[in-house]
Amino acid sequence: MTHSELEQFVGVEGLTVADAMRKIDKNTSGVLILIDAERRLVGTLTDGDVRRFLLRGGSLEDNASQAANKAPKFAHTREAALGLWHKRNYSAIPIVDHTGRVIDIYIGERPEQHASLKIPVVINAGGKGTRLDPFTRILPKPLIPIGDLPIIEHIMQQFKKYECDDFHIIVNYKRHLLKAYFYENETPYNISWYDEDKPLGTGGGLCLLKGKMSGTFFFSNCDNLLLSDYEDILTFHREHRNVVTMVCAYKTFPIPYGIVEMGENGRIESAIREKPQLSFLTNTAIYVVEPEVLEDIEDDISIGFPDIVERERQKGRRVAAFPVSEADWLDMGEFSELEKMRERLGVE
Repeated sequence: MTHSELEQFVGVEGLTVADAMRKIDKNTSGVLILIDAERRLVGTLTDGDVRRFLLRGGSLEDNASQAANKAPKFAHTREAALGLWHKRNYSAIPIVDHTGRVIDIYIGERPEQHASLKIPVVINAGGKGTRLDPFTRILPKPLIPIGDLPIIEHIMQQFKKYECDDFHIIVNYKRHLLKAYFYENETPYNISWYDEDKPLGTGGGLCLLKGKMSGTFFFSNCDNLLLSDYEDILTFHREHRNVVTMVCAYKTFPIPYGIVEMGENGRIESAIREKPQLSFLTNTAIYVVEPEVLEDIEDDISIGFPDIVERERQKGRRVAAFPVSEADWLDMGEFSELEKMRERLGVE
């Protein structure tokens, strides 16, 4: 590995969790090697380490070393690293010299493997897709093509990797076109259709599924693709006994100005922050849901699913957020995001 290639996988201690996450997203390996000013190994940080740190109450602005593994496995040669890597499912093995300086990194390749989850998937596909106008004047949003497949089929294929092949699809706008696509192409999916007589929002259509779900199910809008580990999400949901787990992505936006905090009489209250980063959690509109939530949804009343989640929270039921990397969430509801998705999935 050349020096420039190695730099993608290392970060100097002192960077924030948010900065570390961006480097992890960019190198796509799921790991960052933390080094000190002398390039000595300090620790390793994976996307799983970051998630556990944030779930413990950590902040994106905290020092990344607080979330890191301070006693990582390492090797002195590539041959030794290869041996270590084959013994366990490590993301990467740092290679250091006799002074502890990181001189290389071994990243192996493993076949993609997914757990067999086999739980139902509900997809809300009834909206008009106004953000993709004028395309959606002709096609319903779920049928907008990304390469050779429409949006909704990319979503369904991701679930099928986990043997989740029992699909329940809520439809409204141009529903005949959506149904015709699956019927005429003889697609290999087990689909139950639920017709809205009027628009019921992102959550109201779930009233049509009362009595249809006997256990935990995934619920997704038809314009979001999640590339995270679904087994991790479901395990978190069940371990914490949530009625709803909301998958949330950390987003970071650079503010291209200096930020000033002003007090009384115009007095500047703190140091000017030049071009700070704004970081926050955003709802991906992908959830894990327990069937009792359906019984609380009024029939034929339009409501957003986040409002349903808030009602459950106010009732004292367990609702929680599961944080994922920004890079693992593809929002296909806007033209700019469609292009990103084509690039990420390697399709034209």
